[in-house]
Amino acid sequence: MPYKYATERPDFSDLASGRVFHSLPGHPAFPVRLTDEIYQRCLAKRNAQGMTEPCTLYDPCCGAAYNLSVLAYRHWRSLRLVIGSDIDQAALQVAQQNLKILSLEGLDKRIGEITELAQKFGKESHQQALKSAHRLRQRLKILNTEHPLSTLVFHANVLDGQALRANLKETRLDIIVADVPYGAQSQWRVDEADQSADNPLWKMLNSLWEVLNSRSILALVTDKGQKVAHGGYQRIEQFQMGKRRVTLLQPVNR
Repeated sequence: MPYKYATERPDFSDLASGRVFHSLPGHPAFPVRLTDEIYQRCLAKRNAQGMTEPCTLYDPCCGAAYNLSVLAYRHWRSLRLVIGSDIDQAALQVAQQNLKILSLEGLDKRIGEITELAQKFGKESHQQALKSAHRLRQRLKILNTEHPLSTLVFHANVLDGQALRANLKETRLDIIVADVPYGAQSQWRVDEADQSADNPLWKMLNSLWEVLNSRSILALVTDKGQKVAHGGYQRIEQFQMGKRRVTLLQPVNR
């Protein structure tokens, strides 16, 4: 698949997982360039519908919120609120740490942590991380003068529509990007008594439908074997990159 928007190959090392942003052990980071491409395709669909104001971005399978954090730094001007949720409590602790790095106070705290590591161990990797953190701070200082960016993290199983509604309340969700469970690093957590347990992806779409609106744009990243289908959505685009398939959907009958 040719990239339509993330056509350049900039140096993403400052945003690398485990450098300034915290990584989640056992969970490889999602490629930054592909994350960027997916978000920009969603944003282009939204803009084509006449919605150009800063939007709310939600990841219901956020893990360490690395994707959200990267998108915030790269596309701050198009965002006003970033939300992440996950069923894994340990992952959410890391997610909270990463989203705090989107504030000057949180980034300064992270710079202090990296400085201590550099002084204690004297590793070149810590020195490079410190340089990256200071570059991110310069950018963040400028972005904060334009408009603030709010963040929210909460615990919920994406298959549980009631939990999503309880936490999101009346929040308007504009763009939803989710790398759904597949492979050895992540699995669905389903109730075996649930009749839809054999199709958790359908269950996820059903749960999300209840908190979306007619103009919400949902991008799901799956493997080639997972079928993305639900009567409450229309598919507006699909593309493939390696083992990953990305499907863009929009709710109907909302």
